[in-house]
Amino acid sequence: MRRVLILLLTVFCVVPAFSQAKHPFTFEDMMSLKRVAEPVPSPDGKWVLFSAVDVDLAANKKTPHVWIVPLATPNAANGATGVPPVEARERVLIPDQDGDRPRWAPDGKRFAFISTKEGGSQVWIGDFDSAAGGVTGVHKLTAIATEASGELWSPDGKYILFTSDVYPECDGAPAAEQECNAKKLEEHEKSKVKALIFDHLLYRHWNAYKEGKRTHIFVVPAPILPEGGAPSVQPSTGVNRIQGAASLPPRDLTPGDYDSPVFSLGGQDNYAFSPDGQEVCYASNHDKVEAASTNNDLWIVPVNGATGASPAQAKNITAENPASDSTPLYSPEGKYIAYRAQRRPGYESDQFRLVLYDRNTGRRTQFAPMSRTDFWIGTFTWSHDSSKIYFVAEDKGESPIYSVSFKIRPAEREPGYDISIGETNLNYTEIARGFNDDLAVSADGNTLLLTRMAINHPNEIYRQPLQYVGLERNESGSFPRPLTHLNDTLFSQIAMSPLESFWFEGANGDKVQGFLVKPPNFDANRKYPVKFLIHGGPQGAWGDDWSYRWNPELFAANGYVVIMINFHGSTGYGQKFIDAINGDWGGAPYEDLMKGLDYAEKTYPFIDKDRECAMGASYGGYATNWILGHTDRFKCIVTHDGMFNSTSAWGTTEELWFNEWEFKGTPYTNRAMYDKWSPHMYATNFKTPTLVVHGQLDYRLDVSEGFQLFTTLQRQNIPSKMLYFPDEGHWVLKPQNSQLWYKTVNAWVDQWTKK
Repeated sequence: MRRVLILLLTVFCVVPAFSQAKHPFTFEDMMSLKRVAEPVPSPDGKWVLFSAVDVDLAANKKTPHVWIVPLATPNAANGATGVPPVEARERVLIPDQDGDRPRWAPDGKRFAFISTKEGGSQVWIGDFDSAAGGVTGVHKLTAIATEASGELWSPDGKYILFTSDVYPECDGAPAAEQECNAKKLEEHEKSKVKALIFDHLLYRHWNAYKEGKRTHIFVVPAPILPEGGAPSVQPSTGVNRIQGAASLPPRDLTPGDYDSPVFSLGGQDNYAFSPDGQEVCYASNHDKVEAASTNNDLWIVPVNGATGASPAQAKNITAENPASDSTPLYSPEGKYIAYRAQRRPGYESDQFRLVLYDRNTGRRTQFAPMSRTDFWIGTFTWSHDSSKIYFVAEDKGESPIYSVSFKIRPAEREPGYDISIGETNLNYTEIARGFNDDLAVSADGNTLLLTRMAINHPNEIYRQPLQYVGLERNESGSFPRPLTHLNDTLFSQIAMSPLESFWFEGANGDKVQGFLVKPPNFDANRKYPVKFLIHGGPQGAWGDDWSYRWNPELFAANGYVVIMINFHGSTGYGQKFIDAINGDWGGAPYEDLMKGLDYAEKTYPFIDKDRECAMGASYGGYATNWILGHTDRFKCIVTHDGMFNSTSAWGTTEELWFNEWEFKGTPYTNRAMYDKWSPHMYATNFKTPTLVVHGQLDYRLDVSEGFQLFTTLQRQNIPSKMLYFPDEGHWVLKPQNSQLWYKTVNAWVDQWTKK
């Protein structure tokens, strides 16, 4: 009987492998993927909440849902491989409602999340039965006219924090403030005059005009969960009834004409509750000219301040540092606030260092970097006993996880730097390689949860038992191991190639890293055309990570070799390598790009050097514009949201600190630098067929940069085309716009490389 079962299992395992051939990756495949966000472990240690976005290409929309997965999967501790059974798999927790950013209440009986079910973005509460792993009720908490996002539950369970974009002139008593904001919004929406008046810079940012509003932090009392009953919440107003008390509208903790917290493109929050729930620390920039300043400071404010808190109640704890301080996180025992700090004001790509603020003494202690690298500190979290910090840091195309345990000695002073330095006895441990992010520690402190991706697979949630850190384990017992498997079925049907790394001698004799992705069903005896991708930033990097906007696997899927170079200025190779691009945009980086492609052509005989197309966005768009005026080696160029005229780009951008640092002044103080590295100065050399892509709502690099380039190409009779998006910013995000983008870009490359 056992032999029969083995034979049957063999048949079922083997037949699909022969009967179902894998297909190349398609855009429709990419839109079918669920986009997994950060793990949020439950207080009782049984569950992990997370959100995942579904894309409806036909409806042209993205919808997040709240999901849940058991933390303790069968055989996870002994290193067994394979997908867990159905009962241990992830599932949608609230299928009939959109939901994003779930956050547990300290008692684990409820969680907050963000939903647009009734129109605008508001905070909702889900009642949770841990034994069954299900939701027993859903309630709307806020109904604020200016909408709510970024919610957190206070550790003492008494409050829920959220952020909202409000009119600072409405600051005052909570009820009056809400009424004032609602009235101003209504007046704006009904007015037939849409003109705006500005009286300071940074009047627009990334893809939207600020319209006189500021981001503020609000708190509202958390609903009481009666024994055996539902929270006492009035959905119509979003006002809590706490044991029969009077109505308590949301209270603004950060009034004033400042963004508190500061703007962020994602990643770790720029605000946090103290462990006792009595204090909030947040990042805010109070410099007069925000557009030219990176001086984000950390401020603390009491949660139980006077009604209608005044800015005077907030205390700046990083005033001595004129550069950026951000992402505060209290230690669990409450002694420290850990945060990321930079040293050089005005430079957004200075090294991110880890600093501790002692809440008792006010002393700041900076961690020394690991001896082998001066990496940037990325996402980080505390161990439950406050003895160590887990963090990620880019390193040569990966984002490994490290831990650092420490003992603080008396502070010393580093010459030329006014923040206290006084760390010794640091013990750094590498926990896991790969491309990792979004760290969280389980309730018992024994498991590190994280998201992990690769070039051939988007985010999934993984678990790393901390007792295995530093131990040698064979492949069957390797960690981290996946906890979720939302996209496994789809990827089992897709043919992809792994990322391959190569090194070569670049500018200044430095070693420079490049990457290569082969097309599916690769034949080493064939010659393949090349898509030469150039990353943005410029302080960014290619690596073993996933992207929906510039996806190397999708570019390779229709028969191309994809080549990518991490030129001088790229992250993950030390701060000196990053700084090398300052004031040298078309120098060493261009040399690296050309030498890297030369190396690939000589090393890989399957590359057809006569059929290559250069493609890039943001700084990559600048680099392709620079290439236009400096070489004819490419059959075509795709330039997306790139700088064409450095002087006009300075005058139309919003974050002036970026251009003024990179070009060492303004066009009026250092015009020679702007002209030297401006692609438009070399327009008479342009010959290569070029596709120009730009979005109307791109305020980092104004759409006029794309229009100027396209006009120049057309007037010089160079084969050219422009793809213009009236409803996109620096990135193309809407599903059908993304579909058109990939279709247009790939068709342009095919036209010039596949004749």
